[in-house]
Amino acid sequence: MRTRRSWGRVGHVMDLPYLLQDQKRSYEWFLNEGIPALIREISPIQGEGREGLELELKDPRLAPPPYTEQDCKDKNLTYAATLRVKGILKQNGKKIKEDDLYLADIPLMTARGTFIINGSENALVNHLTRSPGVYFTKEGPTEYRAQILPDYGAWLEFVLDTKKERVTVQLDRKGNLPPTVLLRALGYTTADIYKLYSVTLNPITAEKLSRFVDCTITEPITNGKVIAREGDRLTPDLIEQIVQAQPPRVHCLDRYIQRSLDEDKTTSAEAALDLIYRKLRGTERPTQKTKQDFFVNLFFNPETFSLSRVGRFMINKKLGVNRPEHDTILHKEEIALTLKRLVEVPTNPLLIDDKDHLANKRVETPGETAFNRLREGLKRMAHLTQDRLSKYALEQEEPLRNLISGRIVQSALNKLFYVGRLSQFLEQTNPLTELTHKRRLSALGGSMSKRRAKIEVRDVHPSHYDRICPIETPEGQNIGLITSMATYARINDYGFLEAPYRVVKNGKVTTEIKYLMADEEEQYKIAPATVPVDKDGKIIPKEVEIRTGRENIRVVPREEVDFMEVSPAALVSVSASLIPFLEHDDSNRALMGANMQRQAVPLLKPQAPYVGTGIEAKVARDSGMLVIAEEDGVVSYVDAQKIIVKSGRKEHVYQLITFDRSNQDTLIHQRPIVSVGQKVQKGEVLADGPAMDHGELALGANVLVCFLPFEGYNYEDAIVISERLVREDVLDSIHIQEYEVRAEETKLGPEEITDDIPDLSKEELRNLDEDGVVRVGTEVKTGDILVGKITPKGETEPTPEERIFKSIFGERSRNVRNTSLRLPPTTEGGKVIRVKKFSRDKGDELEPGVNQLVKVYVAQRKKISVADKLAGRHGNKGVIAKILPVEDMPFLPDGTPVDMILNPLGVPSRMNLGQVFEAHLGWVAHLKGEYMASPVFDGAKEEKILDELYKARKEHGLADGDDPQYPMGKVILRDGRTGEPFEHPVTVGYMYMLKLEHIANEKIHARSVGPYSLITQQPLGGKAQLGGQRLGEMEVWALEAYGAAATLQEMLTLKSDDTRGRVQLYKAIFKGEEFPKPGLPESFKVLVKELKSLGLSIRAYDDKDHEIDLD
Repeated sequence: MRTRRSWGRVGHVMDLPYLLQDQKRSYEWFLNEGIPALIREISPIQGEGREGLELELKDPRLAPPPYTEQDCKDKNLTYAATLRVKGILKQNGKKIKEDDLYLADIPLMTARGTFIINGSENALVNHLTRSPGVYFTKEGPTEYRAQILPDYGAWLEFVLDTKKERVTVQLDRKGNLPPTVLLRALGYTTADIYKLYSVTLNPITAEKLSRFVDCTITEPITNGKVIAREGDRLTPDLIEQIVQAQPPRVHCLDRYIQRSLDEDKTTSAEAALDLIYRKLRGTERPTQKTKQDFFVNLFFNPETFSLSRVGRFMINKKLGVNRPEHDTILHKEEIALTLKRLVEVPTNPLLIDDKDHLANKRVETPGETAFNRLREGLKRMAHLTQDRLSKYALEQEEPLRNLISGRIVQSALNKLFYVGRLSQFLEQTNPLTELTHKRRLSALGGSMSKRRAKIEVRDVHPSHYDRICPIETPEGQNIGLITSMATYARINDYGFLEAPYRVVKNGKVTTEIKYLMADEEEQYKIAPATVPVDKDGKIIPKEVEIRTGRENIRVVPREEVDFMEVSPAALVSVSASLIPFLEHDDSNRALMGANMQRQAVPLLKPQAPYVGTGIEAKVARDSGMLVIAEEDGVVSYVDAQKIIVKSGRKEHVYQLITFDRSNQDTLIHQRPIVSVGQKVQKGEVLADGPAMDHGELALGANVLVCFLPFEGYNYEDAIVISERLVREDVLDSIHIQEYEVRAEETKLGPEEITDDIPDLSKEELRNLDEDGVVRVGTEVKTGDILVGKITPKGETEPTPEERIFKSIFGERSRNVRNTSLRLPPTTEGGKVIRVKKFSRDKGDELEPGVNQLVKVYVAQRKKISVADKLAGRHGNKGVIAKILPVEDMPFLPDGTPVDMILNPLGVPSRMNLGQVFEAHLGWVAHLKGEYMASPVFDGAKEEKILDELYKARKEHGLADGDDPQYPMGKVILRDGRTGEPFEHPVTVGYMYMLKLEHIANEKIHARSVGPYSLITQQPLGGKAQLGGQRLGEMEVWALEAYGAAATLQEMLTLKSDDTRGRVQLYKAIFKGEEFPKPGLPESFKVLVKELKSLGLSIRAYDDKDHEIDLD
């Protein structure tokens, strides 16, 4: 392991947690505890109308997966385990039959936290969603709402309008009823309502009483004598009497409840139930039991309504009740209390909930998402089983498996894993990309879409502090909806995000760490991690800046501090915490820097950054791409395929991944970093993965840069690079393309993979083996055959040639067509590095209808070239404009040429000064032969860097152009072409540059003649379709503005959809004749047809009044 010199001042407090712990732990819970809990939930299943007949399900177990992870990837299968249960049929408690029943195939999570679905690696993203519970919100200037949101079941919503002075209730989003109807249905009498919603007025004024005119007095008003009795209404006259008499207090009914009672025509629970049933169901004359059952099923039946343990936790907290977690139904007292709280909201704004606060949002982890989908499937299956049990013939010995439909359960899981929005094709460009994808939080799904989401949902909220990264989010439509967990944050058992803090007592920081939820921390005073502390933990400053969740930052005495943050990096995500000097970058550029690290292509020769932040090794380890020693021992064997470590009498064999392809076609390759005879300890790194260097994340290369305008070549962020980077393969990368061929069963017979292909020369078949598959090691180029395949075609009348063939040889030529796989024109070419063959005849399990499957892997080495995109870690991106010979590059006083020339104008307006700090500290690291760590928000200071840089340069004779008293880090550079010094000293240093996946050779494209759209007859779009470049409406305007009529006509006809004209043009080019005149474009004909379909007769005439044929 490499050691880094840290420039941070905050001491080590707490190790970063395992970065995938929440995802992996949640899925383990689902497999080990969630599935048995769901089986218990639906079992026993009782037959409808068959008293005593039931099917009990018990002992769920997962069989070991039949295929390894690699087999599933190779054969396009899903890595899953079969879920089976023991089914026992009972009649009146007596066992009749027992059988082993199949329920579904449950996808398994790999050691790296991914899923293999149909052969491709997927990630199940965390879903940030609104928590079940009770919410009080303000929806408009006069409207307030109280909503009780369940985990599943009917919604309960009260709406209060202060302008109309009325409250209504909606049950399951239907019907607007007075809330007292619901209270009566719950069993509350008028007297109970008076008692529950009575308001006490004290002191008594005419103004206060006038607000309650016409409200019922709920307790007698006395002052020596009776002024008003219980049940009387407050009138203006009575108010006068009360004000004169000045009794100690007045109790009257809340005005909103009074209005509800006045509108309420029901007087009993039966009448209220009848009204609710009619409003929601609309059917007449139900029995009293039907109405009662319907009402109970709304909120009080655990099978149809559940708050979940999270909803119960939230309701207990919000309403101040204390019920056990397993009590997941609503209680009438909670409904009454919710209404009571709502009528208080207009006069007490503190009761209003913030929908975007993290106390009201929770994270649905992969395990919980799978749990919910499996529950849906099992419930549907249980309903079908109930129906089948009612028809089950005991005497016919029907097998139990006929009662259970595993297909229903499987389809519910497939909905999540195969087509669900949360199951996403894993982004695997580099190990950081993969790790970040698994830690992602998505607010999309349910009612939330990127079109409907408002700015409030997308915005950074104060409660995100230390829980959700305020920096890392996409730049497009999904901005703020897709976010990333902060480095130290964790998800608690209820799904809420928690952040760790150090406990502070009497101004002294203890070693105790406490995790707090977003609403819990609002009651405490929290100091930042950068507050100076002495060796005993005592806070040094007497007054400290603190924050609480409810107010702005303020200064308090150190004795009042309750907690301190564990690390300055706790605020941001893993990607953002890899950016050194993040504190000197503008947030928009930091966002680009965090996102572009995820687009970095693993290089052929990875280099760890000279200037890191100290967490590179942790990210590399938790990505799962390193090979780690499981025991202490001695390395006894090393090659490119495996490492053997001898530990006592045991030998541990570590197989290495070599030249594997990622989902994004980048290289996954592990390289040993140990040698034979080396002693290793448990946990030590044995082999590096892609984009890693000695156990550290290494996404790019350290290059010597200078900030210098260079004859316009670095205009608009373009970059000039040295030929040395090309010659020494510094920014080379390997990309692997996968090509797949299936031999399927067709109606006319099976397809065949073979080297016996009609109408092909020996030259074209030279690279194929006896099976018709290209040989490993072959250099292939565009158009070369990779796999030979023939497909049967229908019987046709033999041609004269075939008749002659048959008469001479006595047999007919095979009736097949050539459907061989060729290297597509969209790729340059490369070397075949691996071939995988699978056949149903050899016992391989393949998809239905597939007899043979062949996969060919072609590797391509991509050198850095003009127009490739490079970027630093500070959002400083640009394309290569020029590759200069080494001798033409500007050089240092000792003759060292720089590697890259960046435009200095890219710094001031972008406000990402971190790149300048990095260049200075990188040069210090290079000159001293050290690796530096500058932790985020606790990095190296400018004066110290420049001071150390000046000393190091002086040692190496590079101090020209700098002032020893006030060092600026600049140097006198000379032009490599003339040898003359540039006019001013230039900032030079070592910066870490990444090669991004936007590679010019993959994007460059030209078209001569290619496919056309069937309807419009215009060229298709896109490189993959050999498409053309669209000349749109605005481009037409541009040509019109220049009066380029002939060019415009040519563009819109001959070069586009004049079907006759383009054929004639093609012939004219070949024969060297004059070009034809443009004809009628096909799109005009389509327009005419559309007008004809509306019943309009359309004719077209030329300028000589001759009718044009539109067919």
